[in-house]
Amino acid sequence: MTKELQTCFLLREACKQIKAIFSERIGFVIMAQKKIIPFINAENEFMDNVVSLADRYSCSGADGLFIYNYTGDEDSREEFLITLRKIEKQIDIPFITGIYINRFEDAKKALYTGASKLVIRKALLPDEDELKEIIKRFGRDKLAIEIDMKADFYSAAQLDEYYNMGIGTAILKHIDITHSFEDAISGTKMQILIRDGLIRNDLSELLSYEKTEAVLTNYFEDKDIYKAKRAVKRQGIDVSLFESFIDFSEFKLMENGLIPVVVQDYRTSEVLMLAYMNEESYKKTIETGIMTYFSRSRNQIWVKGETSGHFQYVKSLSLDCDNDTILAKVRQVGAACHTGNYSCFFKKLAERDYVTTNPLKVLEEDYNIIINRKKNPKEGSYTNYLFDKGIDKILKKCGEEAAEIIIAAKNEGGEELKYEIADFLYHMMVLMAECNLDWEDITRELVNRR
Repeated sequence: MTKELQTCFLLREACKQIKAIFSERIGFVIMAQKKIIPFINAENEFMDNVVSLADRYSCSGADGLFIYNYTGDEDSREEFLITLRKIEKQIDIPFITGIYINRFEDAKKALYTGASKLVIRKALLPDEDELKEIIKRFGRDKLAIEIDMKADFYSAAQLDEYYNMGIGTAILKHIDITHSFEDAISGTKMQILIRDGLIRNDLSELLSYEKTEAVLTNYFEDKDIYKAKRAVKRQGIDVSLFESFIDFSEFKLMENGLIPVVVQDYRTSEVLMLAYMNEESYKKTIETGIMTYFSRSRNQIWVKGETSGHFQYVKSLSLDCDNDTILAKVRQVGAACHTGNYSCFFKKLAERDYVTTNPLKVLEEDYNIIINRKKNPKEGSYTNYLFDKGIDKILKKCGEEAAEIIIAAKNEGGEELKYEIADFLYHMMVLMAECNLDWEDITRELVNRR
């Protein structure tokens, strides 16, 4: 490792420690880190198998996914698009997709699945007019080109021709580590992703190049990605890992040496369970990214889901102000409770009516009422009237309400405007239900646009 690289590494570590002091958080820091991105060849694969593999990668430390199917026939392409939409709903890491592109409409459908980039093979570029339209509509950040360096080596100047054309990322496969290759990737304007299926070249060396943002590989399908990342980290390369900012010795433990852990669903914030950790289980949680506890009744370490398959994958860990309780936000597989209930807190003791103004909860509850009306029609329901009249009537009402918003916004004060916006949101949710969209679809799309 060069002296300059050692200096950069030490500065990054110092920044992490400073952030830890102020934030008192436990978890991982998201910086300009190098990535390990598994790829999935979806050609001739069952859709459910592809979705399942993508989900496993998402839970086991992958920084993203590259999912491709370059089959040219229309039926295979449509099935692949359906698969991508299922994956987008299931995983919580970004994915890029490679697909056969013949016309602008193909590119639009691929990116509308939620993919962060569209990858086009150099050998399968669409005709010039279609490619120009794709570039004009989606821009450099959304487009990548996959180049086989063994079949057709590209210099920095040749790569820049694609950059100047409007394609921002190059995925280079079948590479050989030579000075010519190093010159090509160091001199180009393009973002560089290296595809190396069997890791024929050293992973640390591939990631050590300044321009290499990620290595794409299928090597880790049945292997420990976190273990590989720790090995890379030891080489001075910054990758995303779970790392504790506060040593366990600073935690305030109960008399039995344990610390309580409150566990929440990371998406809904629903409280799932209360458990306990000792130092060993805490360190194992950090190491594996899977919630591991200490069982007081069995007096032993236990991995949540080890027997049931209902694992809890860590999204974040936080310590409270007194250092005596951990809050864990997790991706819960299956049910958290041994009774089969999703949450252990399902026995109501007392309750009174109250009004919640949490925007997400209100919109979600209203949408669920609309869905219930669609599934179980109610006589006299205006919602069912709209569903009975069909898409044209729903669209007409959305248009009318949008116009009412414009008129209300021109008047002084916001009272009228808030009523019109509420009317529009209701009709929009009816439209969403009619078109089989939900708030998860919409919020994910908003996240993709950040």
